[in-house]
Amino acid sequence: MVEIIPSVNVSNFEELKERLKLVEPLTKWAHLDVSDGVFTKYVSWHEPKDLVGFKTKLKLEVHLMIDQPEREIEEWLIKPVNRVIFHQEATKEHQFLINKIHEAKKEAGIAIKPDTPWLKLFPYINKVDIFQLLAVSPGPSGQEFSEEIFHKIGHIRHVAPHAIIEIDGGVNKSVARRCITEGAKLLVAGSYLFNSKNIKKAIEELKNYAPPTRIKN
Repeated sequence: MVEIIPSVNVSNFEELKERLKLVEPLTKWAHLDVSDGVFTKYVSWHEPKDLVGFKTKLKLEVHLMIDQPEREIEEWLIKPVNRVIFHQEATKEHQFLINKIHEAKKEAGIAIKPDTPWLKLFPYINKVDIFQLLAVSPGPSGQEFSEEIFHKIGHIRHVAPHAIIEIDGGVNKSVARRCITEGAKLLVAGSYLFNSKNIKKAIEELKNYAPPTRIKN
């Protein structure tokens, strides 16, 4: 079953809380974008201390678009966070990060940028819980989807038939259909949902736009 995860990419914690409140009744998960201005020029909210004591019914996945995430990984391994995704390109300490995340009883994900070859993920098959393909350059919401991602999904699904593949960035109805057909199971959407007049309807549109029977196992 395909799952739609709202993406929260904002500049401060007050905005983050407002967006989480909007989607809390509508979905199980929310995706928090964290940008440090080093790995990407864009700077978003990136203060793990804000989450200490924060309560929500949502499961939270944190997407660390930060340089050398091993320097602050432990700060993100706190109670409201259920999944941590780091970038393959941002570190040389991949296994260290995976171990740290799993030791904290969190799910571990590894992401690649649109211009990174999919084979960079190959060493982590059966080591991480999800693969994330970033379909836009790391940075602000609202960018256009990179179509080469469709081919990457197909390749990964072929070599890792049981992998959970998440697509992040530029997701709309036509993109959702092709991603699902190729084998993606998680679709992260930000501007498509939050710029819509009806977030619940927009989530359902993305979820139901492609026949579930066409998902590759």
